Amino acid sequence: MQEGYEDNFGFLIHDVARLMRTAYDRRMKPLGLTRSQWWVLNNLFFHQGISQSDLAKILDVERATLGRLLDRLEAKQWIYRQSDKSDRRVNRVYLSEPKGPTMQTMRREAKRTLDRALSPLNGAEQNAMFDMLQRMKAGLTDDVA
Repeated sequence: MQEGYEDNFGFLIHDVARLMRTAYDRRMKPLGLTRSQWWVLNNLFFHQGISQSDLAKILDVERATLGRLLDRLEAKQWIYRQSDKSDRRVNRVYLSEPKGPTMQTMRREAKRTLDRALSPLNGAEQNAMFDMLQRMKAGLTDDVA
């Protein structure tokens, strides 16, 4: 029996991730954020003060691409950049304080999106899936490092 698109594990994981991103995009549209912008902001939420180079590595984008994204976010006053105190060549990136409530909205909507995606699964299934995905990620990490 030939495996169809719907039966392909890789396609299924990709489709679930795509649908989650699309649902979250719809929730972020009233805030005026693009997918790339909210992805940068979300990572800054967890890595406040990260260097611009390290942020580019985490996001898996070229430094020039990230630079343009940060220029737009800085113009909208979502973020600010500051030279590193010990190495002036390094720019550190920070979330702007006045955007705190918007970040809370983003986090709340992300949780709503995830809760919706996980709703067909009971708690034990959710925990098992999370564990399996973590192990899959760990197994692939060496291949891309």
